[in-house]
Amino acid sequence: MSEVKTLSTDCPIRFTDGALAEIRSLINRSGVEAGKALRIGVKGGGCSGLSYLLDFDLPGPNDQEFDYAGVRVLIDPAHALYLSGMEIHYSEGLDNRGFTFNNPNASETCGCGTSFSA
Repeated sequence: MSEVKTLSTDCPIRFTDGALAEIRSLINRSGVEAGKALRIGVKGGGCSGLSYLLDFDLPGPNDQEFDYAGVRVLIDPAHALYLSGMEIHYSEGLDNRGFTFNNPNASETCGCGTSFSA
C-alpha cells in the first residue's frame, strides 16, 4: 500500500469559518471512526454532469492528505483538477441550509449548487 502524501499547507480548497464549524460539529456528533478524514471529491451525476462529494473516509493509496485548521482533508489527485480554488461554505438560513460550493472551475452550475460542469 502506498503512503499517503501529507501536506500541511497549500490545500487546493478553502473553507469558510461556518463550514469548518459545521464539519467539526459533524465529527463530534457522529463519532467519526478513527483514521477517517473528510473526503472531498467529484462524481458523475447531477443535473450538470458532475456532483460534489463530501464524506468521511479512510485514506486511499493515491490520496493527498491536508491539514486544514485541524481538519484532516483527503483529495484524490484526479479530482484536484475540478476542485482547485474552490471555497466551501455552510449556510444555516431558513431558505438555504447546508454546504455550498463556490468553484471557479465550473463552467455551469445547477440551481441547487451541488452539481456542475467543467
